[in-house]
Amino acid sequence: MNNPTNYTMLCDFYELTMGNGYFQTGMGDQICYFDVFFRNVPDGGGFAIAAGLEQVIDYIEHLQFSPEDLDYLRGKGCFAPEFLDYLSTFQFTGDIWAVPEGTPIFPGEPILTVRAPAIQAQFVETFLLLTLNHQSLIATKSNRIVRAADGRPVSEFGSRRAQGTGGAILGARASYIAGCAGTACTQADRDYQVPAGGTMAHSWVQMFPDEYAAFKTYCQLYPHAATLLVDTYDVLKSGVPNAIRAFQEVLLPQGITQCAIRMDSGDLTYLSKKARKMLDAAGLTDCKIVASNSLDEYIIRDLLLQGAKLDSFGVGERLITSKSEPVFGGVYKLAAIEDEAGSIIPKIKISENPAKITNPHFKKVYRIFENDSGKAMADLICLHSEHLDGSQPLELFDPVATWKRKTITNYTAKELLVPVFQGGKLVYDSPTITEIRAYCAAQIDLLWDEVKRFEYPHNYYVDLSPTLWNIKQELLKGKGKIQ
Repeated sequence: MNNPTNYTMLCDFYELTMGNGYFQTGMGDQICYFDVFFRNVPDGGGFAIAAGLEQVIDYIEHLQFSPEDLDYLRGKGCFAPEFLDYLSTFQFTGDIWAVPEGTPIFPGEPILTVRAPAIQAQFVETFLLLTLNHQSLIATKSNRIVRAADGRPVSEFGSRRAQGTGGAILGARASYIAGCAGTACTQADRDYQVPAGGTMAHSWVQMFPDEYAAFKTYCQLYPHAATLLVDTYDVLKSGVPNAIRAFQEVLLPQGITQCAIRMDSGDLTYLSKKARKMLDAAGLTDCKIVASNSLDEYIIRDLLLQGAKLDSFGVGERLITSKSEPVFGGVYKLAAIEDEAGSIIPKIKISENPAKITNPHFKKVYRIFENDSGKAMADLICLHSEHLDGSQPLELFDPVATWKRKTITNYTAKELLVPVFQGGKLVYDSPTITEIRAYCAAQIDLLWDEVKRFEYPHNYYVDLSPTLWNIKQELLKGKGKIQ
């Protein structure tokens, strides 16, 4: 995106008070490792989709406190003058690893790791979480809707119901990464190259003396993009007949057969079947039928199971807000620190809720692919120093039914986390959004269909290496310290 906004002050206030505390206690330069991960897939799905890395990169590259920012903080009266002097030259100097956007991801595994001095590592928490949480949520929901459409194009129509400007624009971006064909949001096209398009509003039809005049005028203005909204008055009695007349009188004489009608209300299965017969009888077999009106993956699936004659879908509020489950739940947790000699000291958060116990240490994630099928079998979280080359047998356990174990021998292992920043310098070549979208589709194809079920999907294996497992157990026994 051109001219990215400086979001330095978009942080929780405690990031600053902790930073001030680290600075005054001499801990500000302590090297820390933080992981971003999530605990549950939205909507009970089998996988999520990572998105938002491009915005994280823009944020990190433009981190700086303006004189106005520092004046504001000085006015709070709780920060040491020396700390504010430190902030005046603040920039990120650490390292970041992340999974590429469009990667299918699973609970418990790091999707982004930060290694940086404590003040820096702590400070970036809020923006990283809000960005990855939001776009990963919308990408995940969008892909469910796209898969329900079974090859039919889905357009994102949700700007007017989105939660703020960022929700609309970046939500459209995330939806395109996950497979939507385009968006109604013009700014998402301008800034992120998400193809924008649209049809007409009911008000267009109402502005004319009659429905036919509205349709005829629209066809004259946009002969190669004529999609007519046929449910302003009565779909079958006037809407479809008037659309047919406009197509026959304006488009067909020009040799144009590509056109469409859109329905935004009513029984879409019944109406689309009737409309299809009417269009075909008029010789408009190339005319497409578009459906909108509070759709989601379940409604789309049911419409198609009922035999609805629909060619594409416009999906708004239930996509752009992920209405069925509007929180992704990614967290940012300390995993390790370095001592003065550079040795890594693992850290763990312990909870009475087992799901909230973290995985310690500086880690990497391998995706395990079965060589015979090429499909993804499992993910293995290892120490960063461990290397997996496919030569050693792997024993994995089911993350839910832990007594179920599987040994894998014929496999290929691929690291998921790639370097993004090293020493504060960007080392990652960001792909285009078209490349991200194609990568996302290819990676989802590598998952078994059982993992992609909407209800009761197969539990994908996410396991710890034996070395990491033993370190975690030692920390648990020692209540956070290795004995």
